[in-house]
Amino acid sequence: MINKLFLVLVVIGVPISVIGSILHWPATAMFIVYCLTIIALAGFIGRATESLAIIMGPRIGGLLNATFGNAVELIISIFALKAGLIGIVLASLTGSILGNLLLVAGLSFFVGGLKYKRQTFNIHDAQHNAGLMIFAMIIAFVIPKVFTSTMGERDIMIFSIGVSIILIVLYLAALLFKLVTHRGVYANEATGPKNHEVEVPEWGKIKALIVLAIATIIVAYISESLVDTFHAVGEKFGWTELFIGVIIVAIVGNAAEHASAVIMAYKNKMDVAVEIAVGSTLQVAMFVAPVLVLLSLLFPITMPLLFTWPELIAMAAAVLLMNMLSTDGDSNWFDGLVLLAAYFIMGIGFYLV
Repeated sequence: MINKLFLVLVVIGVPISVIGSILHWPATAMFIVYCLTIIALAGFIGRATESLAIIMGPRIGGLLNATFGNAVELIISIFALKAGLIGIVLASLTGSILGNLLLVAGLSFFVGGLKYKRQTFNIHDAQHNAGLMIFAMIIAFVIPKVFTSTMGERDIMIFSIGVSIILIVLYLAALLFKLVTHRGVYANEATGPKNHEVEVPEWGKIKALIVLAIATIIVAYISESLVDTFHAVGEKFGWTELFIGVIIVAIVGNAAEHASAVIMAYKNKMDVAVEIAVGSTLQVAMFVAPVLVLLSLLFPITMPLLFTWPELIAMAAAVLLMNMLSTDGDSNWFDGLVLLAAYFIMGIGFYLV
């Protein structure tokens, strides 16, 4: 039913998006059309990556899901950078991290927990990811905010570039560690109920990759038009750049991951669900954010890797909460409810700030 709805939205939404952007239809109406179309396209990205997860295994499948899910947000952010909307870009990165750790993981734990009393996942991966998340949030995001308080603009940008390069190198090293040098070393020791049924992917490998490529290209086209509506929509509804970035852009940009992670949790594939939520967070913090900093050097307005204190405190709190609930390799519906409660509290705060 949902897949048919997504297909209808794509078939109707893509032509309307193209025609509306050419004819300059009202920004508010087009904002809604663009968001719905991107979410529908993200649904196809999710289905394709779910097929690849079955073919290639949970780690690579989760990584692919996170990568193509973040590709949507990365594309939106690049066009926002080009338009000089630095505040929205930084806020969308914050929203993506909060969304993955609190909303996606929370929904996954909650929905999966309603079906299964107890769900388990690889404790070694959870502990490894916990250390990386603390490094990314505290060392790479908070420490620069402290050091740059007495720096000039030029030094702040130099510092941001240095931190960005280190983050990218460390992220690539983390992938090398998990997927090459230590692949299979830490086998899944989860003991909870597992679904041992052999699954058949919805699409073959080639078809899934083609769908991913086409959907990503269309998203890139629509994202540029979506960015052009932010100013008008913000004025009409009284939304700040911070709220648009943290809530709206983050939810739209990560729709594929949201759906895929919850579906995987419902099927009791918690290794994949957690890999999507946490893996996507690490990818945003250690790859997407630094890449955007480096790409901003190509535009008139550069973007330093500096978040506001509300953003930093919210991200740090989300990381600490997620780490406390996940490092035991065990989840249930109440853990999910705690994460969701934290997300909604922060959402209210960002709306009113």
